[in-house]
Amino acid sequence: MKKLLFLLVSFLFINLGDIAAQCAMCRATVENNVNNGEIGIASTLNIGILYLFAAPYLVAMVIGILWYRNSKKQNKKINIKEILSRKQNS
Repeated sequence: MKKLLFLLVSFLFINLGDIAAQCAMCRATVENNVNNGEIGIASTLNIGILYLFAAPYLVAMVIGILWYRNSKKQNKKINIKEILSRKQNS
């Protein structure tokens, strides 16, 4: 697990220059298109930015919900075992 995390972080740092370069390229394209009167690309790019902004939060939310459900199931299993052991001791 630690190796996977290390590889992911190192991959992100290696490609950080390429990621930052895209912002300037997109901005120049949108400014050029807006100056020419084409607004469609700018609005589509804004929707794409919002999608990319929301995606990590949705993934984290799904993981949190699954984790919560799994922990509740484990607590129910433990409680049943405790109840059975109490009945046997009585």
